Amino acid sequence: MTVMAKPEQTNTRTLVSAPTLSPATTAKPDLISVEQAKSMDIAGMTDLFKAHLNPGQLHFMKLLGFHKIKIERAEGMFYIDQKGRKILDFFGGFGSLAFGHNHPRILEVRKKFQEEKRQEIAIAFMSQYAAALAHNIAKCSPGDLDMVFLGSSGSEAMEAAVKLAERAAGPKRPKIVYAENSFHGKTKGVLGITDGQLYRADFRMADNTVRIPFADIEAVERLFRSDPEIGVIVLETIQGGGGIIQAPTEYWQKLRALCDQHHVLWVADEVQCGYGRSGRFYAFEHHGVVPDVTALAKSLGAGKAAVGAMIARREIYMKAYGTPKTAMIHAMATFGGMGEACATAIEGINVLYDEGLIDNAAVTGEYLLQRLQTLREKYPKVIKDVRGKGFMVGLEFHDFSQTLPMVLRPIVSVLDDKLKGSLSGFVGALLLRDYDVLVAFTEYNRNVIRLEPPLICRREHVDRFVDAFDGLLSRGIVAIVKDFVKSQVR
Repeated sequence: MTVMAKPEQTNTRTLVSAPTLSPATTAKPDLISVEQAKSMDIAGMTDLFKAHLNPGQLHFMKLLGFHKIKIERAEGMFYIDQKGRKILDFFGGFGSLAFGHNHPRILEVRKKFQEEKRQEIAIAFMSQYAAALAHNIAKCSPGDLDMVFLGSSGSEAMEAAVKLAERAAGPKRPKIVYAENSFHGKTKGVLGITDGQLYRADFRMADNTVRIPFADIEAVERLFRSDPEIGVIVLETIQGGGGIIQAPTEYWQKLRALCDQHHVLWVADEVQCGYGRSGRFYAFEHHGVVPDVTALAKSLGAGKAAVGAMIARREIYMKAYGTPKTAMIHAMATFGGMGEACATAIEGINVLYDEGLIDNAAVTGEYLLQRLQTLREKYPKVIKDVRGKGFMVGLEFHDFSQTLPMVLRPIVSVLDDKLKGSLSGFVGALLLRDYDVLVAFTEYNRNVIRLEPPLICRREHVDRFVDAFDGLLSRGIVAIVKDFVKSQVR
């Protein structure tokens, strides 16, 4: 028998030399650095805005005089421009700046997060920050609204809300009801329940939506009774783009009863009116009702991060996504629940309560309404209505012809439709130019100025704004028009 000797084992390895790194051959484009961006002048900003952002939008910025301003920094209730001018912010980023600009606690928590090199994107792992934020949002939410989806914007939060509700309603009840003059976002899904031709343009909308008047409970009841395919109704608790429009408590209580009776799911859009802006955490809390699904965004990111959230009743959530097979149908996207964004939002909710900002919105917001009502009485031919809740206020002007001397009204009245929004624009432009005050406008009723100051707004800020507004109106409409025209030819 032949015995084969076992080859001797060695620990030697064949080593391959690593190739030297190739020299960089990709040419760097002509890029702008952060420092260069910071020092850019208005002419340079304008050129780049026209070349790469939105040339058409620049037209409206020029009409309002906004194109002449470069914001160098912002603090509290104020923007500070290139000349050191402090501009009082009664615009508030459409409700995105509950804490004003650069709140010190928000800055500190973000700085600490960065210094500790915490993780941002934790898709593969659970995130303690996302979990804690979801817990905090659930604790702030009434009833059994306790399941949270985190995203990056109001549109994304509303997309999640509508998808969840549609899936929970089931394929036999696919129709979604929305209101006239509604605004729920510009992304393709919620565009179908956003009632604005400007935004809809010529896009093809979903065919499972039904429009009804806002705050008309009889219309809701007729629709629910006549169409068994209705599964979801989506409503802003306070319409923002529609001109700060509210429905009475009786409407919301009857709506809740009708939804229960007909097994329709109610989605409350609180992206703009929520998060303490109305004087309660959610605006629907004023009416003693709780929806099936709701959504937050805007100030949820504390003015320093893009954060949106859908909040749903657990029963509804589990019906839609409650099994391993369905759990990933609408799981968080890549940037949903990012670490620093969640840490920012966690601190923001704590600041909201620690500093009593919800109560401040209720009390100081009522003071704002009272002072504006006084101006309405002083200028009844100019101011048609003052309305709102907390720090979500609409100030509506009469049609342009009605604000002019009697002799001019018949001549100008034929142009009222074309002139809608002109007085709001004149006033907004001159408030900024002459009084250092920034206000906003509304999408559908262009005669309305929208006031959504930060929730840190105090009486002295209200007094400064109202005094400025009073001073401007005291010039008279003809003088206001002349002043605006002069500003355009300078």
